[in-house]
Amino acid sequence: MNFQQLRIVRETVRHNFNLTDVSNALFTSQSGVSKHIKDLEEELGVDLYIRKGKRLLGLTEPGKELVKAVERILQETANLKSIADNYTSQGVGELAIATTHTQARYSLPSIISEFRKLYPGVHLKLYQSSPEEIVQLLRRGEVDVGIATEGLEGVAEFAAFPFYSWRHAVVVPKGHPLGQTQSPGLAQISQYPIITYHEGFTGRSKIEKAFSEVGIVPDIVMSALDADVIKSYVELGLGIGIIAPMAFDPDRDIGLKALDTPELFEENVTWLALRRGRVVRDYVYDFLRLCKGEFTRNVVKNEIGL
Repeated sequence: MNFQQLRIVRETVRHNFNLTDVSNALFTSQSGVSKHIKDLEEELGVDLYIRKGKRLLGLTEPGKELVKAVERILQETANLKSIADNYTSQGVGELAIATTHTQARYSLPSIISEFRKLYPGVHLKLYQSSPEEIVQLLRRGEVDVGIATEGLEGVAEFAAFPFYSWRHAVVVPKGHPLGQTQSPGLAQISQYPIITYHEGFTGRSKIEKAFSEVGIVPDIVMSALDADVIKSYVELGLGIGIIAPMAFDPDRDIGLKALDTPELFEENVTWLALRRGRVVRDYVYDFLRLCKGEFTRNVVKNEIGL
């Protein structure tokens, strides 16, 4: 038994039992992958996979149990490397963060700027991803930290920390009739075409919930991932925008006006998450502390189970 065999077992699950994808992920040949699997099964004396001809369709019961052990072994192996690096390569390394466009564009720049001053020797990799992709990147151990409003809370494998809370803002072009209305309600807003985020992004479900609770079906004529795109089309007069408030800057967005709608939509919480049981480099703790002072090393280590 060797680590390459264990990595192959893990990758077969991650790549839905497609051996071509497994071989590409591990930079080896498909025949080599098949041989490693066969050798491991012979050594253990059990079939790990359900097969149809040469195709792998899924895991057998022994295979399901073995995959859990494989994940633990490979995680602990990575932990050994991180522990050693904390002593031998202090202040040098890589910080990988998976987050949505909204967080990358509006919430993180000042934090990352401060982090770079503290750790000029740490390279940053920023993955702009959907919430679903962030979850998968964290699960696979490809990133250190995930940041998103959706998808991270309540996942058993993750320790999730509330970063900050916010409510959606409504923006209109300068001179729009709603701009003359003090604290417009949902009924007034629904009289106009709406441009907002895609489903599953940046609190879109809270927008739909607010309208649904008062029996209104909004006319969402356009959706986008990026608040800058939403604002551009609002400024063109194609509709009114519902966006995250940090995306509006009155000095920059001079063609738009943010309406006074303080509690029109339910509160959203943006979460920071780490994978439980994973040893991270010391500078990751400092990054989290820069995000929010109460995220101290002891608090985070207790939550991730270290």
